[in-house]
Amino acid sequence: MEPFTVTIETARELTGLGNTKIFELLASGQLKRVKVGRRTLIPIDSIRALIERG
Repeated sequence: MEPFTVTIETARELTGLGNTKIFELLASGQLKRVKVGRRTLIPIDSIRALIERG
């Protein structure tokens, strides 16, 4: 079963992007985020959409 969300660290590994770029994409809204307490999680669908947009 595939996870619905991943951590920022896992998003970096999946996309090959660095912390700075991930946070830029989150700030601009190109990547969605879900806050659970103090944790920031990124929906897999958001990562897929980013990659599909190129």
